[in-house]
Amino acid sequence: MTDTQVTWLTQEAYDRLKHELDELIANRPVIAAEINARREEGDLKENGGYHAAREEQGQQEARIRQLQELLRTAQVGTAPTDSDVAAPGMVLTIRYDDEDTEQVLLGSREEGSHGDLQVISPNSPLGAALLGARVGETREYQLPDGGSMKVSLVSAEPFRG
Repeated sequence: MTDTQVTWLTQEAYDRLKHELDELIANRPVIAAEINARREEGDLKENGGYHAAREEQGQQEARIRQLQELLRTAQVGTAPTDSDVAAPGMVLTIRYDDEDTEQVLLGSREEGSHGDLQVISPNSPLGAALLGARVGETREYQLPDGGSMKVSLVSAEPFRG
């Protein structure tokens, strides 16, 4: 058993991320050529263009690695069909202990935005607390300031994008 985190993605989000990855990989020779061109300008200590090109290359390589790992571990398909239990791919209506309610999608932030529906990761403190909760259940999670907050699951419905 591995500790690899599976990320739920719609087919549309998977295809969009795969396209981004393909474009980044195709752009590698362009960045390498830019670095070589800047290197030939002379003194590297005072060559801002060279350092900027190297920085861009590092950022692109990091994003390539991130996308490769995400796509490697992605669970692609439709949202779960079972209702009443919090799971990735579910739209959750939650009530905080201060009585405010909110609707969120439990899934990867790579899913992007869905109108005014906020996406929360199952790996976040709130998402982890809600994971597996049944409608009517109250869970507690840690806040960044060290305090805690109670949250109740009001409803859980499959996401219909």
